Amino acid sequence: MSVSAHIRFVLVGTQHPGNIGAAARAMKTMGLARLVLVAPEKPLDDVAFRRSAGAEDVLGDAPVFASLAEAVADCRLVMGCTARARRVQLEELLPEVAGQRAVAKAAEPAEVAFVFGRERTGLTNEELQLCHAAVHIPSDPEFSSLNLAAAVQVLAYEVRMAALEAEASAPAPVELGHGEAPASHAQLEGLFGQFGDTLDQIDFHKGRAPESAMRKLRRLFMKAELSEQEVRLMRGILSDAQRMARLAGQKKN
Repeated sequence: MSVSAHIRFVLVGTQHPGNIGAAARAMKTMGLARLVLVAPEKPLDDVAFRRSAGAEDVLGDAPVFASLAEAVADCRLVMGCTARARRVQLEELLPEVAGQRAVAKAAEPAEVAFVFGRERTGLTNEELQLCHAAVHIPSDPEFSSLNLAAAVQVLAYEVRMAALEAEASAPAPVELGHGEAPASHAQLEGLFGQFGDTLDQIDFHKGRAPESAMRKLRRLFMKAELSEQEVRLMRGILSDAQRMARLAGQKKN
């Protein structure tokens, strides 16, 4: 199976079906076929299929999810494409580096997602928090706006170039460390949810806004690339902390 089979392009909240069709065409020209839709504003229509111009199979096979978290639940690398500075602090990659990183991760093999936001407003801060890194296309600041299909084409091209380079260099297979399966995106989100609950129960924030601590914890564990076993260990520790917090609360009462 080629690395492209492990790379998906996720379109979030797309407002115009024709843009989805154009994005499918951009992907297929670069040998990519895994298009995923998250809560599109309108269903696919004749305009979408006409603008796909031969990529009807990519368009027709695209699954639809209600949320970004569901769409990337099994991914180990999620990169959000954004043109604006956000409060969410993420490593920022140029398209070429993002393409190389995607191909390297997909070769392990692991599931990889590039995420594109709404035409007018892009991705929300909450959606960017689900990403491991941000991708910025260095367009002319005097005219920086790229339409959705153009942004998809840039990233699809970089993935294609990275895949061709990897094939030419014929790298040795990557060995998985200690036979431990890497944690999925959904498993990490479960850990983050339990972390948030635990910090509330032990009164860690003491009146401070909890969002800041959780953003830092997300960055820490995203970079760590935890295995399934490590996530289970962390969640076991948190469960004990929650149990002790409940016992302490019962004694006070």
